[in-house]
Amino acid sequence: MEQLLKRTFGDKVMWGIVILLCIFSVVVIYSSTSSLAYKHRHGHVEYFLFKQIGVLSLGIFFMWLAHRVKYTVYAQFAVVLFVISIPLLFYTLFKGQTLNGGSRWLAIPGTGFTFQTSDLAKLALFMFLARQLSRYQGQITDLKVVAKQIFLPVAIVVALIAPANLSTALMLGATCCMIFYIGRVRVKHIMYLIGAGIFGLLMIYGISKVTGKGRAETWENRVKNFMGDGHTVDKDAQFQSMQAKMAIARGGFFGVGPGNSRQRNFMPHPYSDMVFAIIIEEYGIFGAAILIGLYLYFLWRSIELFRKCPYAFGAFLALGLSFTLVFQAMLNMAVAVGLTPVTGLTLPLISMGGSSVWFTSIAIGVILSVSKYVEEVEGKKQVATT
Repeated sequence: MEQLLKRTFGDKVMWGIVILLCIFSVVVIYSSTSSLAYKHRHGHVEYFLFKQIGVLSLGIFFMWLAHRVKYTVYAQFAVVLFVISIPLLFYTLFKGQTLNGGSRWLAIPGTGFTFQTSDLAKLALFMFLARQLSRYQGQITDLKVVAKQIFLPVAIVVALIAPANLSTALMLGATCCMIFYIGRVRVKHIMYLIGAGIFGLLMIYGISKVTGKGRAETWENRVKNFMGDGHTVDKDAQFQSMQAKMAIARGGFFGVGPGNSRQRNFMPHPYSDMVFAIIIEEYGIFGAAILIGLYLYFLWRSIELFRKCPYAFGAFLALGLSFTLVFQAMLNMAVAVGLTPVTGLTLPLISMGGSSVWFTSIAIGVILSVSKYVEEVEGKKQVATT
């Protein structure tokens, strides 16, 4: 253990935040799934607890491996990973496993293992964008160069994800626009991209309505449920949202205490989409504020990395990956408290999962790899000045 700690580098605060989030996850998942495990696993209430511990442990191992790799190596693999993700997204769109009306999962033959190709695509896209933004900083005001080298990859990935997973596509598009702004892309060029994205979304919606295929009806139902127009079609989504509101109302400021959630027994998915509502019920607004603070502090540490990293690739890489992680967390929380329509996005490192936790862990490992390099640079500066 001592040798492992000696070989662990990077921002210690970030490591601490990750460990706290993992502990939070284990406690909350055990609380929200104990009744479910008892009913479906013949009384083994710890089934999902041990499963989540295993997933998080493997995720931390992946994180440790990723942080040991020098971050500049990721620039070399960014193109390859991006190129691989495109056909995987395309295949998943038409041949992927379907759940809740969306083809999002790809099964690895002979293993029984499935993963969302959008998780791989997110990681690949931000690596690729960091590479492109750093390479074309000298031509960042040229619309032709920006459109071909920077905007087009985003458009391709978002277009392939949107038909089956609109929430992830919109989150990626919004995050990329923020990164473009920070990367000194002209605002009017970003507005062109946003306009093209809105047009593309309307095209996807129109095709789905005309052909009867796709998720246009699901999107409509979720918006109607959110607006509360009295014409509820998606009763499952409305029921889950109502249970989440009841859980939040019971939580108050300090909550009802760990393991005392009542609404976990009624929610269809208290361990994934609506886990934040269970957190508020058991730990109150106080506990929820601490969790939000952890995510925001993680983002702040990443922004500090962006400011300190001497090379553009590492700066954009750390900022892009951290932005998408924290943005996803905020969207998940917004859904739980009724601020946005139901999306299906999980709470990073908290919700029960498998491949989503692992890809998130790898992304954090890459951020820690950048922080390790920044620490080395800062250390050399201190030695030079003494």
